[in-house]
Amino acid sequence: MTTNNKKLTSEELLKSVIQRIATGPEMSKDISRLEAKEAMTAIFNKEISDIRTAIFLIALRMKRETKDENLGIQDAMIDTIKTINIKTDNLINIADPYDGFTRNIPSSIFILPVLAELGLPAISQGVESVGPKYGCTHHLILKLHGLDVLASQEQVKERIEDKKIGWGYIDQKIFSPKLYELLNLRTEIIKRPIITTVEVLANPLIARKNHFITGYVHKAYPPIYLMLARNAEFDTTLLVKGTEGGIVPSLRQKTKVHYYKKINDDDNVLEIDPITDLDINQKLRAVQIPESITKTKKSDKIETEVNPLDIAKESLKLGFEALSGKDGIMKDCILYSTSLIMNHVTGESLTKCKNEIEKTMKSGSALKRFKII
Repeated sequence: MTTNNKKLTSEELLKSVIQRIATGPEMSKDISRLEAKEAMTAIFNKEISDIRTAIFLIALRMKRETKDENLGIQDAMIDTIKTINIKTDNLINIADPYDGFTRNIPSSIFILPVLAELGLPAISQGVESVGPKYGCTHHLILKLHGLDVLASQEQVKERIEDKKIGWGYIDQKIFSPKLYELLNLRTEIIKRPIITTVEVLANPLIARKNHFITGYVHKAYPPIYLMLARNAEFDTTLLVKGTEGGIVPSLRQKTKVHYYKKINDDDNVLEIDPITDLDINQKLRAVQIPESITKTKKSDKIETEVNPLDIAKESLKLGFEALSGKDGIMKDCILYSTSLIMNHVTGESLTKCKNEIEKTMKSGSALKRFKII
């Protein structure tokens, strides 16, 4: 960055930025997209101390990030991501909460082999564990399953292009080491920094057409995610108001999905009723954690009270049963979310999608695909 024809060093830039964004609720000033990018790039390159990095991230959060600040931080993150092209017409990129699940048994990882069986290759991205919840993640479930969760991008590419597999997992440690190296600092910060918002939009494997799927909780996030998804050059995006911020909606109430099907399209929103639209009728919102799993009382109301490994074991058990065609809440969770995704990507009706997915699950073919590790 240059000021009055003088190029600032990274330290000078961060000092200038912090002086402006950390001056209280009424006096704090916004920074430009370029300043946000340059500041974050300096952090990624380890040119800034941990103390100043933490102040920068906390100050942005407390001030509330602007559109340009979100985009600038994302621009810097995009520059850290290793990308590789794959030979598929479509690739569905699923990003469930990086900090995992603590209140329900996760079901979304089993969506991947179902989509792949239906001719829609899919990947999940994430990390093993991160705050504030430190819950059960896709990484943990797949590691327990026996998958190489730290496979290289080339190895994941081979899985996606293999028509007998068609699904995979790619870890942040592999596609963005610089971003991954901030995990320890983020633990010290405690509160969610802006990185938590932008990291899920990583686009490390590039197909002919790329579809981004993630969940949200708070109504302020859909326009932000849709904006960032366009900046990451995802061809389409689907945001699901899901349980624990994941991509699987509540089974017992209506849900809203926000989306665009072309980058230049306007944002759209659709309300889905699981009963009337998909004939799914359950009394529970999601798959409950059984009473047999021991809980440890924590003073922290956010951090998990259940060992994530215990949740992962239960997830695998119930997921195997669902992919074998066994009726129940786990099957309905997979069926519901997969129907939304298939409908979004293919344009086929929800009813047709549901019927095809249910047939696939009953056949056990998706389970065979999931077992290929």
